[in-house]
Amino acid sequence: MRHLYTLGFYLLQPLIILRLLWRSYRMPAYRQRWLERYGFIPDRIPPGGLLIHCVSVGETRAALPLIQALCHTYPQLAITVTTTTPTGSEQVRSLLGHSVYHSYLPYDLPGALNRFLDHLRPRLVILLEKELWPNLLQALQQRHISVVVANAALSERSFKGYRRLGGLGSAMMQQLSLVAAQDPASAERFKALGLPPQRLVLLGNLKFELALAPTLKLQAAALKKSWAGQRPVWMAASTHAGEEQIIITAHQQLLTTVPSLLLILAPRHPERFLAIQRLIQRCGLPMITRSSGSTATAETQVVLADTLGELMLLYGVADLAFVGGSFVAQGGHNPLEPAAHALPILMGPHYVNFKVICQQLQQAGGLTLVQEPTALATAILPLLADRHRRQAQGQRALQCLAGNREALPSLLQLLKPYLP
Repeated sequence: MRHLYTLGFYLLQPLIILRLLWRSYRMPAYRQRWLERYGFIPDRIPPGGLLIHCVSVGETRAALPLIQALCHTYPQLAITVTTTTPTGSEQVRSLLGHSVYHSYLPYDLPGALNRFLDHLRPRLVILLEKELWPNLLQALQQRHISVVVANAALSERSFKGYRRLGGLGSAMMQQLSLVAAQDPASAERFKALGLPPQRLVLLGNLKFELALAPTLKLQAAALKKSWAGQRPVWMAASTHAGEEQIIITAHQQLLTTVPSLLLILAPRHPERFLAIQRLIQRCGLPMITRSSGSTATAETQVVLADTLGELMLLYGVADLAFVGGSFVAQGGHNPLEPAAHALPILMGPHYVNFKVICQQLQQAGGLTLVQEPTALATAILPLLADRHRRQAQGQRALQCLAGNREALPSLLQLLKPYLP
């Protein structure tokens, strides 16, 4: 089965290259560093360290407390963080700077993986959430390199996908040294796929380890004073195609009641920034872009966040937040990021990627689920009108975040036997 998978992956390479070229028209970074995708990593990355793989932006942010703790606990250990997307790469650079090394993870092809691992020779590989690739796991097993899946999550959809792999899926489970699951449902699915129970630990979710640096709070306060003064501000973050029009329509409705209201709109994908800027202009809303360095004036009604790595800073400017990917079938994005700023949170009905977290936040009274796009403005207006209600809901979100910080210390203990 694995050989058929490998053959298919090789045959797909022309289409994969065409896809990279197509995506590069909107985001030039997809045209760069192709050699890394085929296992030719920079010589400056030293061998013999720790490899942590985070697919993209969300996994990188979730892994940040773990990576920082490992850098502090094992200062002599070279840590290489891999991603598969340019936005994930940018997150590694902006959040971690020179404290770690970075490369793209090669495609799951034996030749590319062998080149990559022959150079890197990691002591341990940590995969975030569910990034399981058959040839990668096979190559690591052949080299007797332990593999830990941290913050492991397996949705029903992903479970069914691995189930369809039959014996290949079961073999992959046998190649994992340890799985630290973030919720009971994921733990049961890993066991159902064939993971030996003694290699499974239920730890909780690393995303709850999110904490704000004091410098970030100061920067956010200064930016809020510069942009908004006493103006109310709401933010729509990580939006996808189809959601920006919903956000703009809601904002136009809110402006009729709260004319001083400022919207910060932060789309998920950089390649869409220009199209969204044109959409805002067509709707007749005075705007600035974050990348321009301009300061919002009393006339500015929208700030388009067209930069990378600033989402947490911009949340600090807002009074409440809508988290995108939830009015379209994307499964939603991380609501704990605005919770860290004690913001009341709103999301649409599509939140399967963060189902457990959203349920906890909703039960705590920190999250409002809006079932219909047309109801968004109606849900936001009472929060804008009542500062005490807004602050109380934000505090409940923050308390939910703080009350579930339990995974990181346990995970560090479990990693000790694998590290020098």
